[in-house]
Amino acid sequence: MAKILTYDDLKEKLLCYKKATMDFPFDDVTSVFRVMNKMFALISIDTDPLRLNLKCDPDEAQALRSFHKAIIPGYHMNKQHWNSVMMDGTLPEGLIDEMIDHSYNLIVKSLKKSDREELLQ
Repeated sequence: MAKILTYDDLKEKLLCYKKATMDFPFDDVTSVFRVMNKMFALISIDTDPLRLNLKCDPDEAQALRSFHKAIIPGYHMNKQHWNSVMMDGTLPEGLIDEMIDHSYNLIVKSLKKSDREELLQ
């Protein structure tokens, strides 16, 4: 069994990304992590286990779901482009880190050119 990541562990990882911010726009139990005001991750802090939603390439999303029971279609999100990742200790931390990187990079690629350039400064 892998280490079960806590809310504080995830928050620290997510806020390490360049220009990453966090807020609670929907309610007081869903923290939203953004880059240049676009969401790349959400954490439902009132679930047990914690649920981390991450943006994902649709083909990659399907592959991850087929190999890992702890990865399901994104809860309250576009099921094609978002995964919910259950922090139940069954996934290696390295895989979680890769999925976070992938989500952040997808959002950065989708930014308009001026925002991407500002991000690089």
